[in-house]
Amino acid sequence: MQLTANFSLAELTVTDLNMPNVPNEAEVASLRSLAEMILQPLRDALGKPVRVNSAFRSEAVNRAVGGTATSQHRLGQAADIHVPGMTSVEVAKTIVALGLPFDQVIEEFGSWVHVSYGPRRRRQQLTAVKRSGKTVYVQGIQ
Repeated sequence: MQLTANFSLAELTVTDLNMPNVPNEAEVASLRSLAEMILQPLRDALGKPVRVNSAFRSEAVNRAVGGTATSQHRLGQAADIHVPGMTSVEVAKTIVALGLPFDQVIEEFGSWVHVSYGPRRRRQQLTAVKRSGKTVYVQGIQ
């Protein structure tokens, strides 16, 4: 099922784990909104592919990857992305500069960007780093 011109449901539900990862109707609707409001506009603005590392996660998949129980991935409201040829900082700053209606943008470990779209619209900008083996979230895109 195509959600937008360049994003499919299969792309937003893929997992490397050998377990079901099937969203319900409400979660599909959230994935469609995420693709329409964030992912497709970002791709259109950049004129190059936006690669999805992880988007929707079933409860079992989320638990297996160590996600929090309240993760927006569980609701179909978040995607971890990267853009070939761009750093994760550049991608995060581009999302902000475009004025996309994100809830959160988190530059994670210099490797990918977590971006979410949901009802809260906090416009939260964070950077995730490891300190003494623990993940710490710093305000702003570093």
